[in-house]
Amino acid sequence: MKSKLAEILGELKSVLSGRTFDAILPPLLYGLLNGKFGLTLAAVAAGGVAFAFFLYRLAKRQNWAYALVGLAGVALATGLALITREASAYYLPGILSSALLVLLLIISLVVSKPLAAWASHLARGWPLAWFWLPSIRPAYLEVTIFWLVFFLARLVIQISLYQQGQTVSLAWANMLLGWPVTIVVLVLSYVYGIWRLRKLRGPGVDEFITGKQPPYRGQTRGF
Repeated sequence: MKSKLAEILGELKSVLSGRTFDAILPPLLYGLLNGKFGLTLAAVAAGGVAFAFFLYRLAKRQNWAYALVGLAGVALATGLALITREASAYYLPGILSSALLVLLLIISLVVSKPLAAWASHLARGWPLAWFWLPSIRPAYLEVTIFWLVFFLARLVIQISLYQQGQTVSLAWANMLLGWPVTIVVLVLSYVYGIWRLRKLRGPGVDEFITGKQPPYRGQTRGF
């Protein structure tokens, strides 16, 4: 049990190598401040915090790429909010990105090239041909369907709160349905994916690369 938990934590660490707090705090701060102090102050505070995170990562020589992406997102979001003078417009880029992700998930399922497989390929560098094996692909298809259900539900909630102009509720929803729930989704995806690969009895990545013939040991770690 302990070894399995350590394995899952190790896999999460390899995937979540960025600083997720950099992305969580600015939009949450924006939502909380807007209700009490107005749009302009909330936008300036969110932008300032995002910029401070970027400078901190840069000064500490840490991974600043995640903070830079967060800064760019905050800059775009605050710009939209200030231009339109609508506080909820701050969350429009996040809603559009959620919609785009849902669209990509659907397309990947339609063409039978599941997005979960592409994500794993980009993160780990495993051969694409391995993911498309009949004894491997079903696991990634099923995990992609799981992702689609989650992100579609999140999108529906985001759009509903956006249309109602519930800025604070939208801020909390984005935070809770962001990394906290996403981490749970990733853990469940990993546990189910490994179990499903073993049931399918296909080759492990190393066995595929070396051209090993069956019977296979199968994939023992990593999904």
